[in-house]
Amino acid sequence: MSDNEEILVIGGGIGGMTAALALARQGRSVLLAEQAPEFGEVGAGLQVGPNVMRMFDQLGVIEPVRDIAFFPDNLILRDALDSAELVRIPLDRKFRDRFGYPYATIHRADLHAVLTAACAEHPQIRLRTNCKVVGVEQDERGVRALTESGEELAGTALIGADGLWSTVREHVLGDGEPRVTGHVAYRAVLPMEEVPEHLRSNSVVLWAGPDLHLAHYPLRRGELFNMGAIFHSHRYQRGANVFGDPEELHEQFKGVCGEVETLLGKIDEWRMWVLRDRDPVEHWSKGRITLLGDAAHPTLQYLAQGAGMAVEDAWTLAAQLDSAPDVPSALREYERLRSVRTARVTLLSRLYGELYHASGVTRAVRAQMLEGWPAAAARESFAWIYNGI
Repeated sequence: MSDNEEILVIGGGIGGMTAALALARQGRSVLLAEQAPEFGEVGAGLQVGPNVMRMFDQLGVIEPVRDIAFFPDNLILRDALDSAELVRIPLDRKFRDRFGYPYATIHRADLHAVLTAACAEHPQIRLRTNCKVVGVEQDERGVRALTESGEELAGTALIGADGLWSTVREHVLGDGEPRVTGHVAYRAVLPMEEVPEHLRSNSVVLWAGPDLHLAHYPLRRGELFNMGAIFHSHRYQRGANVFGDPEELHEQFKGVCGEVETLLGKIDEWRMWVLRDRDPVEHWSKGRITLLGDAAHPTLQYLAQGAGMAVEDAWTLAAQLDSAPDVPSALREYERLRSVRTARVTLLSRLYGELYHASGVTRAVRAQMLEGWPAAAARESFAWIYNGI
């Protein structure tokens, strides 16, 4: 089919851009195909742990990432009904010394712009927009992606970084649509000066309530204030660029403490995402074709590691393609190295969601379990993530 040594990356989001950059830094030629008319990200804030900051350092983009980031003081969990503080993890020098890198919050669009610029500047990366892939084929010599316009893209391997509704996954696994969780995310960003002064915080704060939570933190060097409200809803719409219903939001958050109520009242226009994931799978490769990020292992946001797992995927995949004797062997080793770690993130994210959304006696158990939990112990509970790969 093809003796072309170029690697095809399908999808130009954070995972796809990171994969292209990681592969190019290993000396590979990459063609990245994005279906949208221009590169960009829809969304708001990301929490970026030390495991991900380490990857950015190894990819050579740590300085531009630092320039766009905010470095919060703490991770704080509070009760959304009575405002009690349940646990606090200082993100201080002890934290940075323990894990080697800081914890950051970053606007998704800012991070995507950094990665896109790095890819655009690399001589071994070709970036294509308006290039929707509708089918893939392969044989022992190479792969071919078929586009909606009738074009054929040829290469030696193909990486599906095309997200939750992955076309490439349907070819590899054919396992249908992702699972609907029953919860939606309303997200918004506002200028920091519009936040009441007594509610401004330099920390990542999560207010946990019955079948709901609100998370907020600064972005873009502290210039912006990011909010994400998660709650149960029957509004199951596909897509991420959908407006939320403030009336539904306030109805679901009825009875929360004054601080949460005031913060929610500062936003008139929300973007809505329907939360979905998949049960973990052990294999997501077929011959010369593989998946990464949400295409391989979509996860809920309760551990703030969805984008982080895609970045780790990209680095691991590039390393295996550099060291393995052939492409299929490299892809098998890549998924072996990633399947258990990403499955652990997926499954524990569901568990943390239940912890955050506890009600009744379960809420009381949560408070009792977390009472007096030492900061050092809380920090160490995340070592399996933040130590990285």
